[in-house]
Amino acid sequence: RARRDHHERGAELPTRMNTWRHWWPAVVWAGAIFFFSTGVFGGESTSRFIIPFLRWLLPEASLETLSQLHFLIRKASHFGEYFLFSLLVLRGLRGEAGGWRWSWRGAALLIAAGYAALDEFHQSFVAGRGGAAQDVLLDCVGAAVAQASARLWFGKSDNRK
Repeated sequence: RARRDHHERGAELPTRMNTWRHWWPAVVWAGAIFFFSTGVFGGESTSRFIIPFLRWLLPEASLETLSQLHFLIRKASHFGEYFLFSLLVLRGLRGEAGGWRWSWRGAALLIAAGYAALDEFHQSFVAGRGGAAQDVLLDCVGAAVAQASARLWFGKSDNRK
């Protein structure tokens, strides 16, 4: 009996490894998003290298213009972070399956939205940062655009489940 149980549990290992193989990019990216939410990536910190780069790129721009561009870059980062996160979550949900399903889209959006809300909640406790509902909305828009893009990419291979 012990020998049989050993083999049955051993048969589960490839399934677990396949699951991890599909999910690890989303888990790693979630960790990166968490790191981006620390004080290291606060507005004051990023302005130390983004503003000088923008000044080099646009030497005639006023400080006000450079500050506005810095703000836009930071907000575009929200969109991009969750665009990618949503696609990576979709990858994890799909696993070995092909095509595109509405249920995967909904789950990917819910996971991304939940993580966005937790991320902003986390930022509310970080010195020099603050949580903002509009950032959660921007994150969700990035995730939704990613899912719409995935739908277009997979085209007619929709499994409608």
